[in-house]
Formats: sequence, structure tokens, C-alpha cells
Amino acid sequence: MSKQLEHQFSMLVREIRKEYVGNGPKEILTRFVDTWAISEMKGNLTNVEKFMITSNEGRRMVHDARTKLVKKIYTNPEVVTKLEDLMKAKIVRIFSDINIEEDIAMTVFVFDRVLDSK
Repeated sequence: MSKQLEHQFSMLVREIRKEYVGNGPKEILTRFVDTWAISEMKGNLTNVEKFMITSNEGRRMVHDARTKLVKKIYTNPEVVTKLEDLMKAKIVRIFSDINIEEDIAMTVFVFDRVLDSK
């Protein structure tokens, strides 16, 4: 059951990212650990962002924009409700970052109960 739920969670995160960012990650893997849902996403950057990161200033701008945008996405009550409804748990906090050079983003969703780990 957990692998199926992890997959559903990944697909929901991809759908949310696609809706708000314009494209979703090419690969996404979610694992549940205790109260955490950890989503690792590869292939996040657009062609414009890939061009921008060829300079130091561009790297900083893309990192800042991506980080702020993702944090803003998860302040939307509709987005939070979708995730909470799927997990049947409340989100306590969310941590997110992206490694621009490797094009890997990581988001940790912390819920108010231990998630299904079977």
C-alpha cells in the first residue's frame, strides 16, 4: 500500500508543480519516513533557467526565484488541502531547496502523524 501511496503523492506533487511552475520535474521519487514525505525531483529547470545559470548572477536569481516560488505554492490552501486529503494527515511544515548545478530539488513535507510505511 505504501509504494502506491508514495507514487500517488509523487504524481500529485508533479501535478502541482506543473500547474504553478509551468513544467513538472522529469523524475520524482517520494519516500515516507516517520512523519515525513520526502520528494526528490530531478529535471526541474526550464530551458530559459538552464541558460540563465551559466552566470553566477543567473544561478543566484534562479535559486532565489525557485525557492520563493515553491514556498509560495505551498501557502495556497487548495494545494495544502489536496496533499492533506491524500495523506489523511495535516501538514505541520514544509522544507524545500534546489541544487541548481545538479538540477535536483528536494521537498520535505512534515505531517502531524506517522505515515504508512508498510
